[in-house]
Amino acid sequence: MLVTDTFYHALIAVKSRPLRALLIILAMSIGVASVTVLTALGESARSYIVHEFEALGTHLVIVLPGRNETTGGHPPLFGETPRDLTLDDAGALAGSPYIAAIAPLTIGSAPVSTRGLERETNIFGSTHALKRVRHLSMSQGSFLPEMEVDQALSVCVIGQTIREQLFANQPALGQWLRINDRRFRVIGVLASKGQSIGVDFDEMVIIPVASAQALFDTRSLFRILVETKSEQAMHKAVEQIKSLIKARHEGEEDITIITQDSVVGTFDKILTALTLTVSSIAAISLAVAGILVMNVMLVSVTQRTAEIGLLKALGATRRQLHWLFLTEAAMLSVAGAVLGLIVGQLTLATLRIVYPAFPLELPVWALFAALLVALFTGLVFGVLPARKASRLKPVAALAKR
Repeated sequence: MLVTDTFYHALIAVKSRPLRALLIILAMSIGVASVTVLTALGESARSYIVHEFEALGTHLVIVLPGRNETTGGHPPLFGETPRDLTLDDAGALAGSPYIAAIAPLTIGSAPVSTRGLERETNIFGSTHALKRVRHLSMSQGSFLPEMEVDQALSVCVIGQTIREQLFANQPALGQWLRINDRRFRVIGVLASKGQSIGVDFDEMVIIPVASAQALFDTRSLFRILVETKSEQAMHKAVEQIKSLIKARHEGEEDITIITQDSVVGTFDKILTALTLTVSSIAAISLAVAGILVMNVMLVSVTQRTAEIGLLKALGATRRQLHWLFLTEAAMLSVAGAVLGLIVGQLTLATLRIVYPAFPLELPVWALFAALLVALFTGLVFGVLPARKASRLKPVAALAKR
């Protein structure tokens, strides 16, 4: 029996029982579509979060007040810590040869209003260096001016949403904006940036850090953002930050330092593991499809007993019969995989329309992996029917026994 004969007989067998073939193809396609969609969702989520952190720059270091050992848990977002970070602490870091820029942060929420329009929003208190550290760009005007960190100026930079809601029909530059009971002159409007690691700069008002401390009646800092001069300098900068703060805080190392590469690496590992886990769960449907392949093929062996006996009587070997049934299983599996990929791509295309801001892409490796896994599943579960067919005795098979 030639290779072409094997494919021909397998194709005839598939065509002769269309309902059986349709059930196998449908089951396999559901499994492949599930795997591809879930893999695409997991991989896209991983890529999105990693890209978000990388967009902050490659040498970012975040200094937080408090540490796990002294707070009994994760560094607090708000509330008391053993010792607050101050502008003096931020100033002490400026002399490091490994640090390129330092942006102290004070954050609060307050009502902002102008000409009878008012809304509640987040207020960022920082310095001119924030523009460099967070890679901000301007749509109009200029960012906070370079000045002493303890100098309180009544100027502000607003996001696009604030501009649209409070200055919809008039220029925003040069206008006065009231924040709580203080007035600030708008000197710049940020370019639209949207959400970035949980911070929406479009709805942000940025003022000098000293003005923010006076506005919220506090001397503490929420965070200190540090940009190092290079990736190689990052680890040296971290050690120097620890030693400087420890010396200033009476020998207590009561800060937590987060480096960007460690955050990116951690998220990458977590989301990769999550993607593999979810894809493995979806792959269970492929195993179910494989069991269906095996059961249907076993029934097929029983129905085609006389045909198998005739082939053996004409000289077909066990190996040839083995390959005949495996080829049929492979054909059905590949057809199901192709249909599943088409359904998966249509599902992803629909999700892209519904969620245009989320980048949904199926990795090339996942596409080929789905095809190979479907083919492998069909072959594995087709072995038992193939072996059963190859072991039939010609005379008994011709007699349909």
